[in-house]
Amino acid sequence: MRSPSPALVLFDIDGTLIRGAGPHHKQALVDAIRCVTGIETTANGIPVHGMLDRDILTLMMQAGGLPVSRIRRVMPEIVQRAQSMYARRCPDLREKTCPGVRALLGRLRRRGVPMGLVTGNLTRIGWMKMRRAGLYDHFRFGAFSEMARDRAGLARLAVRRAKQSGWIDGDALVTLIGDAPADILAARANGIRSVAVETGLSLPADLATHSPDVQVADLRALRLSTLLP
Repeated sequence: MRSPSPALVLFDIDGTLIRGAGPHHKQALVDAIRCVTGIETTANGIPVHGMLDRDILTLMMQAGGLPVSRIRRVMPEIVQRAQSMYARRCPDLREKTCPGVRALLGRLRRRGVPMGLVTGNLTRIGWMKMRRAGLYDHFRFGAFSEMARDRAGLARLAVRRAKQSGWIDGDALVTLIGDAPADILAARANGIRSVAVETGLSLPADLATHSPDVQVADLRALRLSTLLP
């Protein structure tokens, strides 16, 4: 049996691993709401960057006039519809990976470092993006939108899963890499290292305001030694 790894690296998806993935994700949320509730909604005006899909859906339906009680009732069906719709529409994302992603994932994999996803995407949406980007095989597991109330909870689930699976022990260096302030805050809430990348929508100054442990322009500038004890 392989001994636990001295490190675990967790990645956000949008703006961190891929960018410019197109309107298909948002449109799947809009169309799922329409199919289940009959109302027309939009994500326009909602600060979706760094948010969980389920929270985006809630805000969209609230803006459309649905009461909280009905939103709770229809949410499970909407979540399933949105994932099915996106799975059918997801484009080829192999040319949408952020700079340095493939090289870093390859180096980590060769060193035997387990990698996971911590993302606001719904489960099937997140995994479909990884498949269509050609990155799926690098990740052992993921923590997705419907699994916790917030991003800090998702990171907590991911670390717990890695420990329970025997991939790491309590002394492992755990790092969460993301492009939004929410990723930095989630890492801090769990006492793990944060790496902020400037490949998403957040301005570098906004990321710096939240004092990540490491901040880089893109993953080409991140040394492997930074992620290892």
